[in-house]
Amino acid sequence: MTSPAVTEPNVLRQAFGSFPTGVVAVCSLVGGVPVGMAASSFTSVSLEPALVSVCVASTSTTWPVLRDAARIGVSVLAEHHGDICRNLAAKTGDRFAGVAWSATEQGSVFLDDAVVRLDCSIAQQVPAGDHDIIVLQVHDLSHEPARPPLVFHGSRFHRLAQG
Repeated sequence: MTSPAVTEPNVLRQAFGSFPTGVVAVCSLVGGVPVGMAASSFTSVSLEPALVSVCVASTSTTWPVLRDAARIGVSVLAEHHGDICRNLAAKTGDRFAGVAWSATEQGSVFLDDAVVRLDCSIAQQVPAGDHDIIVLQVHDLSHEPARPPLVFHGSRFHRLAQG
């Protein structure tokens, strides 16, 4: 028997939000224009081959535009990227207004000052409830391990405490 709380999306969202996560920007050039979205459901999948995943809502209007891109850039956001993340999550407006970014020749778009930049292609897309799990193969990467990441917890952005 399933608890009534499990059938309440707001209760589930609050419970899932109790787990802190990093935040990534998933971006590509489409028709020469940057297209992107924010995601907090990002994780490593495999070292051999190098795979990561991100979960995207089935109702996303951005993912259908990105999924046909040859390459997709995944930028792990740094602690100062909170406003940029909000822009990338917005339903309307220019998500890249005032955002410093760069693109590869293959079309991956990366946010400047990201903690990690992964140049990826889609390996697999798996339907999972009201989301799709997107498995991405990593072709190239760069990272700044000393740069603190943006953390999402309890529906708010946080910074890691300095140890």
